[in-house]
Amino acid sequence: MSTPPDPGHRPLTDDLAAALKGRFGDRFSQGDSIRLLHGRDESIHAPAPPDAVFFAQTTDEVAEVVGICHRHGIPMIPYGAGSSVEGHVLAIHGGMTISLAGMNSILATHAEDLDATVEAGVTRLQLNAALKGSGLFFPIDPGADASLGGMAATRASGTNAVRYGTMRDNVLGMTVVLADGRIIRTGSRARKSSAGYDLTRLLIGSEGTLGIITELTVKLHPLPEAMSAAVCAFPDIAAAVNTVIQTIQLGVPVARIELLDALTLAAVNRHSRTTLKELPTLFFEFHGSTASVSEQAQIVQEIAGSFAGQDFEWATRNEERSRLWQARHDAYFACLQLKPGCRAFPTDVCVPISRLAECIRATNDDIARVSIPIALFGHVGDGNFHLVVLVDPSTPQDMREAEWINERLVERALAMSGTCTGEHGIGIGKTRFMVREHGRDAVAVMRAIKAALDPGQLLNPGKILPADDVA
Repeated sequence: MSTPPDPGHRPLTDDLAAALKGRFGDRFSQGDSIRLLHGRDESIHAPAPPDAVFFAQTTDEVAEVVGICHRHGIPMIPYGAGSSVEGHVLAIHGGMTISLAGMNSILATHAEDLDATVEAGVTRLQLNAALKGSGLFFPIDPGADASLGGMAATRASGTNAVRYGTMRDNVLGMTVVLADGRIIRTGSRARKSSAGYDLTRLLIGSEGTLGIITELTVKLHPLPEAMSAAVCAFPDIAAAVNTVIQTIQLGVPVARIELLDALTLAAVNRHSRTTLKELPTLFFEFHGSTASVSEQAQIVQEIAGSFAGQDFEWATRNEERSRLWQARHDAYFACLQLKPGCRAFPTDVCVPISRLAECIRATNDDIARVSIPIALFGHVGDGNFHLVVLVDPSTPQDMREAEWINERLVERALAMSGTCTGEHGIGIGKTRFMVREHGRDAVAVMRAIKAALDPGQLLNPGKILPADDVA
C-alpha cells in the first residue's frame, strides 16, 4: 500500500480493510487489476492506483464510507466513468477510490417540468435512451459516454454548448456527501432562486475536492421539430474560423459548430471510413422548426460561401446525422492512430469569439515549429478548441515540445482574456496555471473554501489547487 506524503493522511490499515471487506464483501476490493483500472484515465499522466476501491450503491453507503475515511485520515477519490483527461481520478496520495458507476438509476422524470433526477453514475447516453419517446433529451455531449456526476464535477460541456450551455447551466440541484460524511442537498427543482449561497454552482466544477456528488437534478430540453447537419470544407483555417465568428455575431442560433483541421480530417477518414475532403472543415447542426432550420442553414451557407466554403454536404436523416457526429466524436481516438503507440497530450483553451481567429493563427505558427504531429479541432462556436499533441512519453524531445506548445497556447489564451481549460478541468495537469489565470488572492479564496469544507485535505487531494510555491 502507498503511504501518502501529507502528514494529515494515513494509510489504509489491514484491520480497517478487513472490516470493510466484512461489511461490503466483493464491493470492497484491493485486487491489483481493480486498483490499476481505477488509477488511470485518458490522460498523459502515469497511473496512480488507490489502495482500495469501494463500489457504492446508495448515497447512505457513500456517506458511511466517507465517514470512516474521515475518521481514519484516508484520502478519497470519487470515480465515475474514468473518461477524464487531466488526471482527475489518479490516487496520487493513495487512499480509497469510491466508484459511483453502480449508482446508475434514473430516480424520476418530470416531463411537464422538463427535468429529471438521476444517480451520479447514470451516463448521458443512458439518460437519453430512457427519454426516448418522451419528446425530450439531455443535450450536454462531451463525446465520451461520461457519467453525469463526473460531468458535473468537471463542469463538462461539448458539442452542443453553443446553444444549450454547459453542465453549469443544466444542473438544478444535487445531493452531495461532504468530507466528514454529512449529506447535503443543494438547489431545488425550481428554475430560479435567491435563497442564500449558490452551493450547486460552487460544487459544479470542483472535481471531487469539495464533496462527492451522488444525485443530480438536471434540465431536459424538448427535442426540436427538425434537425439537419452539414459539413463544409474551406481553403484554410482562417476562412473556416471567420465563418464561425460571423455566424455567431449575426446571432444565428446554430446548435453545433465544430472545426476540424486537415490533419484531423485525414485521421477521421481512415478511422471512421468516411470520405470527407481533407481540408479544414466545419461541422454544423441546426435545431428548430422546419422553417427556422431551413432559414438558419441558408444564412450559414451564404456566410460560408463568402469565405470560399466548398460544397455544403447535408445530412438530414437521423442515421446520416448520427454517423457524421459519431465520426466527429471519434476524432480524438482517430488522431491517436496518426502515431501508433503514442499518447495524447491534451489542451482545451477557450477565448472570446472575437479573438478566436487570431489565437488559432498564432497557434498554427507554433505547430509549424515542432516535429511531433498535432491535430486541431474543437467547439469553436463558443471559442473552445483543442490540440491533440501526439507524444511518446518516453522520448524527452516529444515531451519538451509538447510542454512548450501547451505553455505557449495557455499564455496566449490568458493574454486574450480566455482560460486555460474550457471543459476538461484542472485535475493535476493544469494546476500550475491557476494563479496565472485567477491571481493569488482568488486562489487563496479557493484554498479557504477547500479548508472550510475539507480541513483534512482528504477529498481528491492534489487536484485543482497548486502547491503554495507554484506561481
